[in-house]
Amino acid sequence: MIFRFIFLCALLLFIEFYSYQAFRTLIKTRWVLISYQIISLLVLIFIIYSFSQVDRSVGQTRQFMFTTGLMLTVYVPKILLTLIMFGEDIFRIGASILNYFVYNTPRKEMMPDRRKFVSQLALGLAAIPFLSIIYGIFEGKYNFKVIKQTIFFPDLPDAFDGFKITQISDVHSGSFDNPEKINYAIDLINAQESDLILFTGDIVNTHAKEMHPWLETFSRIKDYKYGKFAVLGNHDYGEYVTWPSEKEKDENFKAIKNLYGQIGFKLMLNEHTYIQKGDDKIALIGVENWGVNFKKAGDLNKASENVNQDDFKVLMSHDPSHWDAEIKDHPKNFHLTFAGHTHGMQFGIEIPGYFKWSLAQYIYKQWAGLYENVGRYVYVNRGFGFHAYPGRVGIMPEITVIELKKGRNVG
Repeated sequence: MIFRFIFLCALLLFIEFYSYQAFRTLIKTRWVLISYQIISLLVLIFIIYSFSQVDRSVGQTRQFMFTTGLMLTVYVPKILLTLIMFGEDIFRIGASILNYFVYNTPRKEMMPDRRKFVSQLALGLAAIPFLSIIYGIFEGKYNFKVIKQTIFFPDLPDAFDGFKITQISDVHSGSFDNPEKINYAIDLINAQESDLILFTGDIVNTHAKEMHPWLETFSRIKDYKYGKFAVLGNHDYGEYVTWPSEKEKDENFKAIKNLYGQIGFKLMLNEHTYIQKGDDKIALIGVENWGVNFKKAGDLNKASENVNQDDFKVLMSHDPSHWDAEIKDHPKNFHLTFAGHTHGMQFGIEIPGYFKWSLAQYIYKQWAGLYENVGRYVYVNRGFGFHAYPGRVGIMPEITVIELKKGRNVG
């Protein structure tokens, strides 16, 4: 623990030293540089103090989210500055060695001065994440996008050709701070002409009471002809805080499960049902959370017991790592899985149809959008809400609409 603390302090000092070099190269006014150092020190003290006051019995608070947002706003640009300025120093050291041993340059002149252009470039590049993170906090987190996708299945029952499914996931209601924006998102959900709506977990961050101010808002989600169904996410189990007793934890879990019903959703706990349309039907299966690095409460075999192999199957499973680990090669052939969980880390670059990048891709093979394996699909929703970092950059909050079509994808 002490070693980690010492390492963290050394790393922060390294970052502060090199990010300061960019300012010192361009700014020669002494009081401005001193002010920068004082502000940097005060921000660092505030961040360390705020994180040291985190109460494990309370969980995420407004103070925690503010501090996380401040830390990212300050240190992501400074890390970029550090990389550029440190890179320049490596070049300067190489040049000084060359000057000394090859060109016999006098010792006082062998180390090149820092170049003003490099500092200008560093500050210009650092301004991009700085402004992006601020935008993400004030605008991005509520910049809801409706993403529509058509998926073709040769064995889709005829009556379900053109069947539309809306998906929401990862609401994290305890993070919300703008009723107007959330009501707008509910209106977007209701505007989609779908047959069925699925909610793939994480209704809260930790406590059932987080959802209480939003029950009326989410109860406005309209009724769907073929139902409203949900499964639990990892945050719904209340396992990221320290509880006074197991009894209180169990009561909170029971209350969270009841929340889904209070907003009109049927919560599926390792079970299945059939959606009947005309003479045809499809199986809808819902498992509890199952993640490679998270709680493994989901029981796929139990949930699909008595479901025939040749039934068309739609599965809800919160964590997409479940698809890769158990679902995609399962002998019962789950046609389409709906997942969430990753949020796309709420930070990345996305140009629809061309380019998609986030740090999430180094943790999850399936982290945002549609993925396929020999005719079986998983769709990973980017999340409705936000958690920890109170914003979104590049990876926007999502309402998904999937249309099922009979036939083969020829695109």
